[in-house]
Amino acid sequence: MQTLSHRKVIVLAGVAFLWVAVPAEAYIGPGAGFAVLSSAFVIVLAMLSAVLALLTWPFRWAIRAYRGRKAFARARAKRVVIIGLDGMEPTLVEQYMAAGRMPNMARLREQGYYSRLATTLPALTPVAWASFLTGSNPGKHNIFDFLTRDKRNYLPTLSSVQISGGKKPSVRLLRKGKPFWNVLSEHGMFSSIIRVPMTFPPERMRGVLLSSMCVPDLRGSQGTFSYYSTQSREEAVYEGGEQIEVARAGNRISAELIGPQLQMNDSKVVLKCPFTVEIDDANERATISVGDTTLSLNRREYSPWVSVTFDGGFRQKVRGICQFQLRNTKPHFELYVTPIQIDPENPALPISHPTVFSMYLSKRQGPFATLGFAEDTWAHNERILEDPGFLHQCVEADTERETMLTDALDKVSRGLVVCVFDSTDRVNHQYWRYLDPEHPARNGFGDEKLANAIPEHYERTDAMIGRIMDKCTNPDTVLMVLSDHGATSFRRGVDVNRWLIDHGYMALKPDAKPGAKYLENVDWSQTRAYAGGLAGIFLNIKGREAQGIVEPGAEADALRDELCEKLDGLIDPDTGAVAINKVFNSLKCYHGPYAGEAQDLMIGYNEGYRVSWEAAIGDITDQVFNDNTKAWSADHCVDPRIVPGLFFCNRDIEADNPRIMDLGPTTLELFGVETPAHMDGKPLKVADYGIRFNGERQAPEAQEAS
Repeated sequence: MQTLSHRKVIVLAGVAFLWVAVPAEAYIGPGAGFAVLSSAFVIVLAMLSAVLALLTWPFRWAIRAYRGRKAFARARAKRVVIIGLDGMEPTLVEQYMAAGRMPNMARLREQGYYSRLATTLPALTPVAWASFLTGSNPGKHNIFDFLTRDKRNYLPTLSSVQISGGKKPSVRLLRKGKPFWNVLSEHGMFSSIIRVPMTFPPERMRGVLLSSMCVPDLRGSQGTFSYYSTQSREEAVYEGGEQIEVARAGNRISAELIGPQLQMNDSKVVLKCPFTVEIDDANERATISVGDTTLSLNRREYSPWVSVTFDGGFRQKVRGICQFQLRNTKPHFELYVTPIQIDPENPALPISHPTVFSMYLSKRQGPFATLGFAEDTWAHNERILEDPGFLHQCVEADTERETMLTDALDKVSRGLVVCVFDSTDRVNHQYWRYLDPEHPARNGFGDEKLANAIPEHYERTDAMIGRIMDKCTNPDTVLMVLSDHGATSFRRGVDVNRWLIDHGYMALKPDAKPGAKYLENVDWSQTRAYAGGLAGIFLNIKGREAQGIVEPGAEADALRDELCEKLDGLIDPDTGAVAINKVFNSLKCYHGPYAGEAQDLMIGYNEGYRVSWEAAIGDITDQVFNDNTKAWSADHCVDPRIVPGLFFCNRDIEADNPRIMDLGPTTLELFGVETPAHMDGKPLKVADYGIRFNGERQAPEAQEAS
């Protein structure tokens, strides 16, 4: 038997305590900056946490057991398992179930319940999942988009987390509200939460949690890929990545991976990690050497996850992981490298609770993607990744996550298990053009056309749901499967800022620079409204924005009404189609302490339309409407009535219009816990095992066999 290293013993001992001492029942925008924790500190922290936990667990167990006794006495389930399938489109699922392509979801529907699920305004992943986990409307959890704006300078910034480097690094959660599993924790119940969006940085709870959306890469961005090539390009500029020109000396190439930027001796230093490539032209093959790892790749082949170390001197070693894909050896050498991600075994930032949980998972199953947006849509949009290469990332991410979920289902016989799979959303975004014959970006992303990418991936997902159902046959387990929103075609982009300029609501500086991003060209002294992010429009209100000119109160209210009236039903003159169904006044849509942080207006685009790529990052173009020619060919930041999610349960449910914010309160009710007053969601009426609300009683054996 292989001898365990000292470090491995520490990690496994710490996590073993979690499973044993706790009863076994139990996108867009600039980089964020990066705060680095030394590996030594992580080890010491893990050791201290494990020791402290071992010393105090009898007292904590007694307190939680007392608090949880009443809840367990009222509980109608011992275990609740919630599977999130981000972005899964209900019309496709209904079509594929009818055609026999998704038999397991059809079986789950017949066994219990199926309905479409009302999403949030806007129907964006961070907003919807924040409402799921807090059970509240966005006015109470403070998430209205992927991005918000810095009121001091109008620059876009992440809406959910603030990461700062420097001498005192910090990571601050901007999402407000209490997750429903934290409420369960207060009643002594254990939860295992795996890759649910809007959980970074991880919060303390009774259980384990691995964060997802907004976890940065080692460079502090939301995913920066690298493309190494011997081909020189005058304008090698990519959204979400960079091209690095390399020189070939015979069959050898020497290059460097770009790592984090650290503060060292009052200056900022970018750390780098050297690697070499030996090229075999005859066999279209290359051998890559980085650190202690040497691997050989055929053309278009991916490497496994590779550990890389960036050495910044004493106590400044930062470890990450990445994958390589050899694109070509001739006539030009081309190598794609994924964003360099936080190493789950040596996390440079806290990505799990407790810290040792990510280490445990890595020791158990090997390295895995940690980036919040693990699938590299940017590289696919920029045609650095071809269709098959991107699909590989989606399937691999699902496989990694299912391994984690299986481990949780095996260990948690009493409590909550939640796991979210992202790939359904990514596959919709990138391959919808094959479902839409009229899409401008139907072709041009690789030699191998994947016309059936979406239905085949939905079939793979259905097979996975079948495997999960096989682990949830106990009558005391309630299984829920949901998507946070659906998807629809994105053929045309709308430059909202150009519309505002053309109609006198926004002005540009006389010396405006072509292609300037982040609203750099705007003359704020003449601007009353501006668009930012994916969802809506801000008013330039005096006293709120740094250079505001619109008086709060009556003037701002009149401007909101005026813009709603003019933009409702906006027609695309090139197609004659309605581009905007409705503009929503945020003052009438949200309530709570953070309602004032929302965009003043939320735009409900029609099917086929979305904010343009340029407008999302503040690059103002010359036309209001333009074709979307990227692989990203579907979206959901539209009128939320067009893109509801879906909801399955293995028990019958009596509900006319279930909402995503209702599922947290429903879970609490199943565990015998009252819904907190701050939650807007209401518990759905869930039947007991084997019972239907029409009075029919189904024998458990028949239910399991149906």
